[in-house]
Amino acid sequence: MEVRIDLAADAGSRATFRVSYTVRGARWAPLYDARLDTGTRERKPALELIRRAEIVQQTGEDWSDVALAVSTVRTAKGGSGPELRPLVVRYAEPASALKGSRVMQERAALRDDRTAENMPAFAPASAPVQEQEAAIETGGYQALFRVPGRVTVATNEGAKSLRISTATIAPDLLVRAAPALDETAYLEASLKNAEEAPLLAGRVSLYRDGIFVGRGALALTPKDETLRLGFGADEKVKVARVLTRRLEGSAGIISSAKTDEREFKTTVRSGHSRPIRIVVEDQIPTSEIAEIQVEMLPGTTPPNERDVRDRRGVLAWSFDAAPGEAKEIKLGWRLRWPGDKVVAYEPRRP
Repeated sequence: MEVRIDLAADAGSRATFRVSYTVRGARWAPLYDARLDTGTRERKPALELIRRAEIVQQTGEDWSDVALAVSTVRTAKGGSGPELRPLVVRYAEPASALKGSRVMQERAALRDDRTAENMPAFAPASAPVQEQEAAIETGGYQALFRVPGRVTVATNEGAKSLRISTATIAPDLLVRAAPALDETAYLEASLKNAEEAPLLAGRVSLYRDGIFVGRGALALTPKDETLRLGFGADEKVKVARVLTRRLEGSAGIISSAKTDEREFKTTVRSGHSRPIRIVVEDQIPTSEIAEIQVEMLPGTTPPNERDVRDRRGVLAWSFDAAPGEAKEIKLGWRLRWPGDKVVAYEPRRP
């Protein structure tokens, strides 16, 4: 790379020229270490959240003893958001009509090829390339992190992780279980991001009382939003879920209808030496067809929350469990649909 400067001066003098430029092949990604101290009876839980920057640069130039800063600006997203186009609903065409339309399209394409034999060729327009560049910006809409001291990052040496900030937070601990899928109970910490800078989406390494328990994904969390992090299985909480009754039959005299009734019992027992918050999640089917009706049976333990985190049909029961305490949760539901139809239970796709 060459830089040319044309200078005109009336007399000799001393000057310093600073040249700044953008380069391709330089990027950074946020990484986190979440170190949870679960505390004791005398000491409250604490969470140390360490923010790191993983630097990768393939610019062809070594960065030797430089002052490095990283910004939350995401240049790869571009300057403007996408635009929605009209969503048109039409009747589906029969398969024979679709086949005929494809044949007509192929014939039209063949005619176009023959007519275009003597026409000049133009290369198709390619999609704009999204360049990954090192961006250093400051302002009210982004945060800038300056790495302490001076660092050296050689070109093409792979990823280099640098620590950029540390925060100690008092989290709320609870044990969460979804026994319909897995009877394991998991320790979870929820905390509020009190920093001005958002927590960017990235990988997080999880430690519980100094022991590495796994890796996870941290979602984008702006200021004052709550973040939930899981810290592995809690073997001191036992969860068991059983199907206590299932009844399939028909109802009605004039117009027959089919029914499916199911009842479940979930037992939770805490083996902790101090009280712990426990949340159990379960679900009932949801219908998007008026003829398929779902109702909860009277014997169900009233849930504390419905449609948890905007997930239809998901219920949650929460309680503070004393040492050695056991709790039973009952759930029952009835499904009714026309007798000439067949229903299927399928997870809702996003």
